[in-house]
Amino acid sequence: MKGHGEPHSSAIGGPTLHVPVLLAEVMQALDVKPGETIVDGTFGAGGYTRAILDAGARVFAIDRDPTAVERAKGLAEGHDGRLTPVAGRFGEMAALLSGREGDIDGIVLDIGVSSMQIDEAERGFSFQKDGPLDMRMGNHGPTAADVVNTLSVGDLARIFNFLGDERYAGRAARAIVARREDAPFARTLDLANVVGKAVGRGKNDKIDPATRCFQALRIFVNDELGELARALVGAERLLKPGGRLVIVAFHSLEDRIVKRFLQDRSGTAGGSRHLPDVVVTRPTFEARNKVVAASEAEASVNPRARSAKLRLGVRLDAPPRGDASDLSFASLPALADLSRI
Repeated sequence: MKGHGEPHSSAIGGPTLHVPVLLAEVMQALDVKPGETIVDGTFGAGGYTRAILDAGARVFAIDRDPTAVERAKGLAEGHDGRLTPVAGRFGEMAALLSGREGDIDGIVLDIGVSSMQIDEAERGFSFQKDGPLDMRMGNHGPTAADVVNTLSVGDLARIFNFLGDERYAGRAARAIVARREDAPFARTLDLANVVGKAVGRGKNDKIDPATRCFQALRIFVNDELGELARALVGAERLLKPGGRLVIVAFHSLEDRIVKRFLQDRSGTAGGSRHLPDVVVTRPTFEARNKVVAASEAEASVNPRARSAKLRLGVRLDAPPRGDASDLSFASLPALADLSRI
């Protein structure tokens, strides 16, 4: 997905440093021991994977970005077979690692887009660099250009509102639909200019007026919230009792899904032990609810770390919940069907 273990921000664009966010805190939460098997579901530049390998563990490194997979293959050459690159979406980790159910000691996910992907204009993530309007973290499915040139005003407005928290979502959507009647959108700066003029910049605004709409398009194009929800369910199936699930999120929507999952899986559902006719669901995780944030020292060096939140869940010995397709805990917004674009 992203160049994970790297800095990330909800704001898109601008120079970045490829430094793993919350590395010490992630390693403390994972508590890696020699000989263990860890899944880095968002390999990217390999910041976390390198530290895990140095701790003596074996790593399955998953990424949907072909460039990241090639990077993982290069890193694997020097680690005696302990690193296995896996091409695919981390939301599909249970299927990608079929046969390893209940066999994994730890899983780490660093959610979002990579700074390297942002810095590559040809990937189409940045509103500050001209490039094709793509935004896909992999190389499959509709692009951001397909989205803005196809969807209705209402669908675009909902995307900008729910996924970008854009106050003027309707204004931006109407401007896009009006302009595409003359010429379809194909370049990032073209879209950024249209959105920027529609949204405008208030005197107290500290971010580019296109920021929130670009963020929303990226999240939508890559189904980032759905991927995260599916990954959490997959982790429940892969982790052994005592296995650690470590999630670093940078956006409130992502962190809310992780929080809801851990609350759902660590509590009881369906009733009380005092009511014999009601089934009590055994918890599958112990939620370590204290959220870990970046230190002042890290945030001062790497501003992208300021929004990072780390959550930890420890797998219990109860079997996974029965329906792997049930993502109701995530309360995902009802948006346009990306598969129909």
